[in-house]
Amino acid sequence: MTRVPKQQPGDPAVASGGEVGAADVGMDEDLRALFGQSTAVFASLSGPAHMVEAANDAFFTAIGGGRTRTGLPLGQLMPELVAQGFVTVLDRVYRTGKPFTGSDARVLLGHGAAAREAFFDFTYEPRFDVGGNVTGVRLIGVETTQVRQAHRLTAEHRALLEQIARQAPLPDVLDGMARVIEELAPEEVLVSVLLADADGRHLRHGAAPSLPDFYNRAIDGIATGEGVGSCGTAAHRHQPVIVTDIATDPFWDDFRALAVQAGVAACWSTPILARDGALLGTFAMYHRVPRSPQDADLALARVFADTAALAIERHYAEQARTTAQAREQAARDDLAFLLTASTELTSDLNDTQVLSRLAASGAPRLAPLCAVDVIRNGRVHRIATAAPTETQQRLLASHIPVYDADDDAVARVLASGTSEVARRTPTGPGPWHELGVTGYLCVPLMDRGTAFGTLTLLSTGEHTFDGHTVSLAEELARRAASAARNARQYTHRHALARDLQAGLLLPDLPTVPGADIATYYHPAGEGLDIGGDFYDLFPLDDGRWAFMLGDVCGRGAKAATTTALVRHTARAVAPLVPGPHAVVTAVNRALITRPDSHGTGFVTLIYGTLTPTGHGLDLDMVRAGHTLPLHLGNDGTPRPVDMPGSLLGIAADIHLTPVHLHLDPGESLLLYTDGISEARDAAAEQFGEHRLAQALTGTLHQPGARHVIDTLTKAVHAFTGGHDIDDDQAVLVLTAST
Repeated sequence: MTRVPKQQPGDPAVASGGEVGAADVGMDEDLRALFGQSTAVFASLSGPAHMVEAANDAFFTAIGGGRTRTGLPLGQLMPELVAQGFVTVLDRVYRTGKPFTGSDARVLLGHGAAAREAFFDFTYEPRFDVGGNVTGVRLIGVETTQVRQAHRLTAEHRALLEQIARQAPLPDVLDGMARVIEELAPEEVLVSVLLADADGRHLRHGAAPSLPDFYNRAIDGIATGEGVGSCGTAAHRHQPVIVTDIATDPFWDDFRALAVQAGVAACWSTPILARDGALLGTFAMYHRVPRSPQDADLALARVFADTAALAIERHYAEQARTTAQAREQAARDDLAFLLTASTELTSDLNDTQVLSRLAASGAPRLAPLCAVDVIRNGRVHRIATAAPTETQQRLLASHIPVYDADDDAVARVLASGTSEVARRTPTGPGPWHELGVTGYLCVPLMDRGTAFGTLTLLSTGEHTFDGHTVSLAEELARRAASAARNARQYTHRHALARDLQAGLLLPDLPTVPGADIATYYHPAGEGLDIGGDFYDLFPLDDGRWAFMLGDVCGRGAKAATTTALVRHTARAVAPLVPGPHAVVTAVNRALITRPDSHGTGFVTLIYGTLTPTGHGLDLDMVRAGHTLPLHLGNDGTPRPVDMPGSLLGIAADIHLTPVHLHLDPGESLLLYTDGISEARDAAAEQFGEHRLAQALTGTLHQPGARHVIDTLTKAVHAFTGGHDIDDDQAVLVLTAST
C-alpha cells in the first residue's frame, strides 16, 4: 500500500482546497451508505460457566458463523474467546462483583479462513440477586469495526488525494489505491484499474497488484463494447456493470477460461468518467466466489472510481502541460538552430563556402551523414560532406550522383524540385553498405523555381526521419539556397565592380622621362560599388605628359559614367587645345550637357601637364574645387599649392587659375582625394591636413614617389586603427628624378 506523510496545515494541497476538498464533499453520501450505523450487542450470562441465557440479534450477528444458540457456556459457544483472555476477564467480574470496561478491543471471531477481525467498546457488569450475591455477568457492547474501518479508509483516501495534489506518478497512485481497498475490504477483493485510450476504444492496464500477471497481460488492450466482459461493457455503457457469477454470465463468454485460470468468480466494474463525461477507464472489484454487492460495496466503488478519475485527469493535464512545454522548448531549439545556421551560412560571401557550412549544419543535428551536390556545366558536383569519421567522410565524398540517372535520388530531386524521403538505402550505386545507411532525405536547393543543387541527409542505425525533421531540413535548405544565391550575386557584382574600376584606372603606369611616378587607390567598403575617385596619366604629342586626379560625387554606375566622361573628354581634347585651362573648360561643358540619366553630380579635379627639362619637371596645372596639392620641397617641408578654382558640372561659367610649378630633382607634388584627409578614427575625428603635412615632413631623407605614398598611407592606417574607411582614397605623386 502506497502511503504519503500526513499533510500539515499550510501545505499547498490543504491550504488551496480545490479538487481535494471537492472530492471530500462529493463522497459524503457514499460514505454514509458505506459505513451505515453501528448496533449495540447484548448478552446475559449466568453462573461461573457464563451460560448464555439471553442475547439480542445484534449479538448473534456479530459473532457470526451460525452460532445462534442459548443455554451454552460462552466459552463453548465461542471457544476462540478463551485463548484471547475474554473468559478470564468474565471470571474476575463474576468473582469480584466489580464491572470492567474495555475500549476498542480487538477480537478475532471464528476460526481459520472464516475468522474475521472485529473491534468493540464493551462493558461487563455483574448481576446480583436480592441478597446481593453475584449470579452472572451482563455483557453490553458496541461494535466499532465499521467506525475504525471508516477512520482508516478516510485516512487512506486522504493520503491518496494528497498524492494526487502533489502530482505523484499515476501508476503509484492507482497501485496504492488498489492496495488500500484490498487491505481494508472486510472480505477478500482483487482490484483492477484499466485506462482508456485517447479514442476510448480500448482499455489498457493501469493497476492490479493482486491479479496474476498473465491475466493482466491478457486483458491489456481489450476493446470497449457491449458484451466485452464487465469492464469493456461498463466502459461502453458509461454505467456500472455487476457480474455476480462469471461462470454463467454471457458477458464473460470470451474470457471465462481466463477467469477460471485466474481464480476469479465475480466482477463488479464501474466506469471512470471525467468531469465532462469522457471515458477515462474502469474500476473493477473481483471476488473469488460468486457474490452480489451490497450498498456499501457500490458506494466504495463509486468513491474510488471518482478518486481514480481525479488522479487520471490530473495526470493527463500534467502530461498536456509537459508536452506543451516540450513542444515550446523544441520550437525554441529549432529556432536557435536555424538562427545559428543562418548566421553561419551568411558569414561568408563565397557560395561554395556557404554550401560547405550547410553540410556542417545538417550533420549531426538532422542526420548522421550529410552531402551537398550542385549542378555546374551540366554535371553534378559533390562540393561538401559531413560525417562522424574521416573514413566515412572520404567514402561519402567519393560518391558522385549521376545527373540524368533514373535510379538516383539526387537526379530525381533535381528534376522534380521536390523533397524525397525513404526508410531504405538510396536507389542507385553508392557506398551505402559501407556507411551503414538505413534511410535518406533529399531536399532541393532552389533558385527562382529551379533546383541548382540538393541537400542529402542519410540515416544510420536506429535514426529515422519524421515530419518534423523533414520540415526543418527544408527550411535549412531554403535559407542555404538564399544565402548561396546572395553570395553568387555578391561575387558577380564584386567582379563587375572590380572590372569596371580597373577599366577606369591605369593598369600600369607609363614610364615618364625624368619623372618618378606612383599611385595609390583604395575603395571604401567591400568594393561592391565603383568608386568616384580616379587618376590618369597620358602622353601628348609635343613631349609633354598630361596628368589628372579627381573625385566624382557619389558611387556606382553613374559615378563610373561620369568618371569615364571626364577621362575620355580630357584625353580627346588635350591634343587639340592650348593648355590645362581649355581642357578643364571642355570637361565642364561635357558635364553640363550630359543626359540626366548619366548623373548630375559635381566633380572636383586637378589637371595639368608636366614637361621634363633635364634639371627637373615643369608643371602647368589648374584646380577645379579639389583638395590643394602639396609641394614637397628639398627642405623637407610640405607646402600647399594655392590654386583657386570652381567645381565642375555645376555651372557653365567656371573660374580657374592656371599655376606653373617647377620641381627640382628630388622634389615631389602630392595629389590626393578627400578620402585621405577625412579619414576618421574610432572617436570620429578626422585625419586632417595638419596630420597629413606632419606625416610627410622629412620624407626627402628617403626620396622617391613610392616612399611618399607608403609614408602617408601608413600614417592614415595607424590613425584610423585599421577601421573600414568611409570614402575612397586616391593618391598621385609626381617626383622629379635626381
